[in-house]
Amino acid sequence: MREFTAKPSLLVFVAAYFLILVVIGAFYSKKSKNAEEFVLAGKGLGPVVLVGTFLATYVGNGTISGGGNSLAYNFGLWPGIFFAVPAISAIIILFLLSGKIRSFGSYTVAEILEKKYGAAARIVSGVIIAFAMVSICAYQYKGLAFVLNITTGIDVKIGTAVAAALIIFLAFSGGLKSVAVSDAFSAFVMLVGICIATPFVIRAAGGWSNVIESAPPQTLTLSGGQTFYGFLAGYFPLFFLTMGDQNMYQRIAAGSGTKQLRFGFIGWLLGILVVMPLVAVIAFCAKSIFGTNIAAGMAFMSTTTVIPTFIGGLLLAAATAFIVTTGDSYLLSGATNITYDLYSKVINPNATDEQKFKVTRYAIALAGIFAYILIQFFPSVLAIQYWSYTIYGAGITPALLGALCWKKVTKTGGIASMVIGTVVTVIWEMFKHPFGVATVLVAVPVSFAVLIVVSLATQPQTKEASQQI
Repeated sequence: MREFTAKPSLLVFVAAYFLILVVIGAFYSKKSKNAEEFVLAGKGLGPVVLVGTFLATYVGNGTISGGGNSLAYNFGLWPGIFFAVPAISAIIILFLLSGKIRSFGSYTVAEILEKKYGAAARIVSGVIIAFAMVSICAYQYKGLAFVLNITTGIDVKIGTAVAAALIIFLAFSGGLKSVAVSDAFSAFVMLVGICIATPFVIRAAGGWSNVIESAPPQTLTLSGGQTFYGFLAGYFPLFFLTMGDQNMYQRIAAGSGTKQLRFGFIGWLLGILVVMPLVAVIAFCAKSIFGTNIAAGMAFMSTTTVIPTFIGGLLLAAATAFIVTTGDSYLLSGATNITYDLYSKVINPNATDEQKFKVTRYAIALAGIFAYILIQFFPSVLAIQYWSYTIYGAGITPALLGALCWKKVTKTGGIASMVIGTVVTVIWEMFKHPFGVATVLVAVPVSFAVLIVVSLATQPQTKEASQQI
């Protein structure tokens, strides 16, 4: 097995990619002049940009350092490939709900919840969503630090600080216009980079036949040794996050029309079918190349050092694209909650458009710094990934789906679901998964159960019933 060593020559490709992103950010910083342009890109995103921003926002460090990457490295090829299943399922559901989502015309998911459950629900959900968005942004910092470590050998802690500064700048500069355009460019980089690099990674591993022959038999099975319980614990958090992900709801609202949005969804789905299986293949090959000489989170990116420099540079640029675009998207989204669900609802209800615009930018900076502090307390990318996915999936998604799909849902049921789902998540994590049961398998069912039971128990009385009383 090979020992991992840094490859400084790859830094040229990462630097070139950074430079392009900075130019895009600087250009669009002059284009966004009001809150709607900054948060929803003036609701004018075209089909190509929609494909890019959906894909680039969705596929981030959680895929190439956690998720499919770590599952393929730890358990085998098929568990890594199956990480695409929750994505595909959620994309189909979001497409079916897209018309209803657009009809709300909302800046945030909390605003949608307010229309169904009242002002208190908006404040509660705004806090939960902002925290989850910032948590997801936080582990993008660590992923970009891995990239810098691979290219320069720079300490991951220092790299994390550098990554935080870049991602904060990009989100701060031009809002969703800047983010969406850089997403479209980055989606092209990631698709080209990963498709070209995969055959070279397989060759570096001695060919596919060698990868299969050297792999433990268990890692070639469909489950990779995972139990059905383990499968649910690994994939459910992503599924429930995606169905309620505010980033995707904002992009749906920002689309310029129904046809453009349909094109965006189809392109997003096709991109997932290409990217996520190839991430699993590359991470699986990394196990054959490096064995246990690397951490699971480094599997995908470590392969850039064992293939030709130009190809490795493309793949590393793709990895950087995965990370940066997701980081600035989630940071912007969390800052939007702070502005529209907390500042303009509680602190300054009469805030002008200009004030909201300024506060959103300040919130990006503060939330970005908080994300940097937060990542210091989690041992791995996978740990904070599952935590952030679960708190959103249990605290927001059940109530949101109830608001969109169930006529009998009530204000009390929705708020109770959000509060209980969040509380159960926090308590279960604090006690380190009692009985060995993953948090998602407790918090999400409890949240749905509370939503249903409380809503049915608090149905408004009919006129006939009230007259009989």
